[in-house]
Amino acid sequence: MAVTNPVPLSVLDLSPVSEGATVPQALRNTVDLARKAEAWGYRRYWVAEHHFVAVASSSPAVLIGAVAAATSTIRVGAAAVQLGHNTAAGVVEAFGTLDAFHPGRIDLGLGRSGQRRAEALKAAASGVEPPAPRATEIRNGLVIPPPFPTGRILASPRLAASFAALQQPGAQSPDFDEQVADILALLDGTYRTADGIELHAHPGENADVEVWVFGSSAGPSAALAGRLGLPFGANYHVAPSSTVEAVEAYRAAFRPSKYLAEPYVVVSADAVVADDDATARELASTYGHWAHSIRSGRGAVPYPDPATAEPLTAEERELVDDRLVTQFVGSPGTVAERLDTLRRVTGADELVVTSVTHRHEDRLRSYELLAREWGLAGLRAA
Repeated sequence: MAVTNPVPLSVLDLSPVSEGATVPQALRNTVDLARKAEAWGYRRYWVAEHHFVAVASSSPAVLIGAVAAATSTIRVGAAAVQLGHNTAAGVVEAFGTLDAFHPGRIDLGLGRSGQRRAEALKAAASGVEPPAPRATEIRNGLVIPPPFPTGRILASPRLAASFAALQQPGAQSPDFDEQVADILALLDGTYRTADGIELHAHPGENADVEVWVFGSSAGPSAALAGRLGLPFGANYHVAPSSTVEAVEAYRAAFRPSKYLAEPYVVVSADAVVADDDATARELASTYGHWAHSIRSGRGAVPYPDPATAEPLTAEERELVDDRLVTQFVGSPGTVAERLDTLRRVTGADELVVTSVTHRHEDRLRSYELLAREWGLAGLRAA
């Protein structure tokens, strides 16, 4: 398809470690993809924060520094720093340092992480019944699957151990709203402690860092981003059941600010593009295995090789069906059409695409084909 007046496209990279590969290879692949994404015309290059799993993006600020140093114009950032594992001061100083080296190119995305887990455990302990499952909905062409019950994952001993290892013994994360307010105050130079003591972050204060809030539902994150007038990231690739509602909640709560006069939304999608639909389906055939390793509580395994992986069982597929039916897989035209549907239904101002394949060259090709089909500045469609 030829996309008319498309919104910008950006990249979300998890720095996946493929089966048979190494962490250093995954990190080098991230830098290589970033250079090419810049040349192809993608607007931003964002990395995620994950720990104790087979993805290499565990230290976003360090990885952002490497990516920014290897590029020159593309915006580079985190989607998102998990505030349950970080202090406001530590985040501002790290991203202030990045801005000092790469002024005006750094995006600071903020996510709730451990606070969502604490809320889910509290709800489970209270005996509150989860809402009854609903059927898959097709909304103006966009697949909206039933919500995935996250309770089992959030309550897993492995996840609890991971969170414990990321904090000092006995530490309690402040409320997300409070941490975001502290980050904005430290960046503005207006931070005061509860006792009224001024503290100034150097580097950090007056850094030209763009702050984002990320959310998966029409909950606290969407409302906070709207109230503060910050840009908002909605995660269709993680929580496709609630993306539309999250965007609507953000827009309903939005108040103009010194950051934005109008709401600005980026929506994520998982996509694999190849020269034809059949090849793309083969390259994406182990995505379900990878998603299952996460959903089952084991944590992301090295990305499986389609040439050797056994098919998912019916039970395994059921656990990840919502992720499979909302992954955009196919030829450039097929994927561009589905992405444009996502843009149209959500009203996204920008789309961020995450592509994971076993071979690095296939991932590069996926982003290159999509850039050409979408008509990005670096690769206009012939």
